[in-house]
Amino acid sequence: MLPNNASRRRHRFDDERWPVKWDRRAAIQAREPYPSAAVCRIVSNSLRFGPLSPQTVHLCVDMQNLFYEKTPWHLRWMERVLPAVVRLAERQPERTVFTRFIPPDNPEDAPGAWQRYYAHWREFTRERLEPRLLELVPPLARLAPPALVVDKRVYSAFAAPGMGEALRRQRADTVIVSGVETDVCVLASVLGAVDRGLRVVIALDAICGSADETHDALLTLYRQRFSQQIETAASEEILDAWS
Repeated sequence: MLPNNASRRRHRFDDERWPVKWDRRAAIQAREPYPSAAVCRIVSNSLRFGPLSPQTVHLCVDMQNLFYEKTPWHLRWMERVLPAVVRLAERQPERTVFTRFIPPDNPEDAPGAWQRYYAHWREFTRERLEPRLLELVPPLARLAPPALVVDKRVYSAFAAPGMGEALRRQRADTVIVSGVETDVCVLASVLGAVDRGLRVVIALDAICGSADETHDALLTLYRQRFSQQIETAASEEILDAWS
């Protein structure tokens, strides 16, 4: 989800916009305008800390109809990243946790500055929103159960009631992160995982946002400032390392 007046410039995944130079020729030959898993290998920092442990959990953030369908919060690139997200979730659905962003019934029910936020986005309060828009997109909804669905009222997955207990039950030591948006809920969830000492692996071709500059900046930040705590890799490489 977006801050109040966030820019909605769309990602332009060419060799000037992708945060690290990628192989344009490979993408053209693959007829893939969005960087594929193979192309993402070129820009990732790879799984430099080795294979993923059996205690790995896939944390999929807010892949909901609200962002997939033609609403003011629609994310154009969500359709492109969805296949990679589905592949990750299908690998071990019983070790996948989906979050859903759930707004309040009305602005007055929200705490503090969230009241101002929802006064601005009143059309996205539950008193006005179609309930089906809060559901996971169908290709992911079919996986729950055995996948777990956790509802949250704020950006971070780790602020959701039950998230900590869900990870403890799975004895999680690593999270693979996918979902939306790169610079809002994914960001908050990634930093929440870092704070809890989890190994964090971001699937490059399974996240997206709505603003070019902040999406690109966040991927650069993860590599340059969190290199000992955050790894970025293509979903294909992640799946190869996740038994």
